[in-house]
Amino acid sequence: MGCDFCATTQTGFERNLSSGEIVEQFIQLRRQARASGRTLRTLVFMGMGEPLLNLRNVIEAVKRIADPQLGALGWRQVTVSTVGIVPGIDELREANLGVHLAVSLHAPDDHTRAALLPMGRRYQVEDVLAAADRYQAASGRITTIQYCLLEGVNDSVEQARDLARLLEGRRMHVNLLRYNPTGLSLLGRTYAPSSLEQTETFLAELRAHGTVAHLRRARGPDIDAACGQLRRRAVSSALVTD
Repeated sequence: MGCDFCATTQTGFERNLSSGEIVEQFIQLRRQARASGRTLRTLVFMGMGEPLLNLRNVIEAVKRIADPQLGALGWRQVTVSTVGIVPGIDELREANLGVHLAVSLHAPDDHTRAALLPMGRRYQVEDVLAAADRYQAASGRITTIQYCLLEGVNDSVEQARDLARLLEGRRMHVNLLRYNPTGLSLLGRTYAPSSLEQTETFLAELRAHGTVAHLRRARGPDIDAACGQLRRRAVSSALVTD
């Protein structure tokens, strides 16, 4: 999707996965979890790709994964994440799967968001949130707002207040993420994660204005485990080897 701070962007687009390939990933993950004495409880469609641009296969995969007679994970245990493809959100709503929706917002204003996510030039923040409102009203599921904090870009107190104003009256949950650095971006920028102090300030400001918000605990930064990072490392290694 060309998101400037994302490692996936830097390896480019190849193709969409089939529904069978998506389900196979679920089967492998559940098998590995059981082998280590753990249980796979939730599943999120996100990260390396835009689920709503491969929606037909995503819908078929969700049915096979969540249905009690098939994968039996459960509809409530599945989340579909998007950078904000408004027609796709509406199509997912019409599919009536009952899964959760997560929207990668990353900025409360159109100017900042469009600089980070090219799709922000097509769909304005208010349009994306209106689509999320429609989805939430139909599904009864509370939308998660994904917000990756970037130092000096989208982490100011003023931006926290703007975000809180946007969500006022909406039963949505903000999931704050600390950025895992990916080096030089496609546009030649180098992004940095917000300091822990600034992150806590941003979180406190949201809560002070009545916004339900949490900071997601970072997992795997020591092994480049954020979206796209492991693939980028593998691709880079292959290029060096070749």
